[in-house]
Amino acid sequence: MLTLRRSTVLWTCLLLAACSTTPPPAPGGSRPSLVSAEQSRDAAIHAMGLVGTPYRYGGNTVDGGFDCSGLIGFVYRHSAGLATPRSVAQLAAFGNSIPRNDLRTGDLVVFGGSRPTHAGIYVGENRFVHAPSTGGEVRLDRLDGAYWSRQRVDVRRP
Repeated sequence: MLTLRRSTVLWTCLLLAACSTTPPPAPGGSRPSLVSAEQSRDAAIHAMGLVGTPYRYGGNTVDGGFDCSGLIGFVYRHSAGLATPRSVAQLAAFGNSIPRNDLRTGDLVVFGGSRPTHAGIYVGENRFVHAPSTGGEVRLDRLDGAYWSRQRVDVRRP
């Protein structure tokens, strides 16, 4: 009887351990996206609707204003129920790295390379929404614009 009980406990522990492990990465080292293509499109549309909202360092609400990571967090929380990292440095490692030529609406564009300094949400047609600086407001800019085309950009797909 004791051997049967130990065997049952062992199998239960193994089953629970198997249920709690992280699935292996997909081929190529990337994990499955945390959001669907439809949720990504919804996030891009939501972000465009926030153009004109005042910039505020540390801001993460419509009423209080946004900084760049606060804007991304607000949009993804309300559009897809997804909590995103709060700092640009953390966003630079969030989700999957995507080649720039595979950009789709809702992807995150993170500027600055190994020392990330800014981020936005890609909305299509080489444009992105971001909260750029103190005294400014959330705006729509082009990746191929005079300033942004000179910046190192990495793409992350939540």
